[in-house]
Amino acid sequence: MNEPSNADDRLLSVAEREMVDQTRPPGVANLSKDQLQALGKRLRNARDRARRIGRQQSREISGKGKPRGATPARDNTGTEAKAQALVEALQRVTAALRKLNAPTQAEVMRKAVARKRAAAATQHPAPGRSANKGMAPKVSARPTVKSDPREIGRVSQAIKVAQRKRDR
Repeated sequence: MNEPSNADDRLLSVAEREMVDQTRPPGVANLSKDQLQALGKRLRNARDRARRIGRQQSREISGKGKPRGATPARDNTGTEAKAQALVEALQRVTAALRKLNAPTQAEVMRKAVARKRAAAATQHPAPGRSANKGMAPKVSARPTVKSDPREIGRVSQAIKVAQRKRDR
């Protein structure tokens, strides 16, 4: 049996390896939009499974989770690397889908011309409501109770007298 050429291929199953190979440059250009969406869905499921297994293994390693297999997990670096390889493949599929969904230059130019024409056709808006009799008085928020000026003078004088007594 010949060894896989890529280090990621060693981590992946045959089905996962085929999915990842489809996302590499020569293969991803030949896929239609529907095929890319289906491939993305399968890659997401495989990534989620690898992440779930990796989390379970890390729980087993730390002693927080019960062992799921015959022997408890001692290391989960392979599972995490597998999940990372699937994430990278999913990113390539997402980029290819984004490129397919991107508007063409002709569509961009048509939209720009339409916006320019719409901007030139607009007129100035109406001035809105205007005042009839001038400004309206604004109601004050201050209290309306007035103090007696004699009381103010009496308190001021009492303070002066008290200060004089302290100064002596």
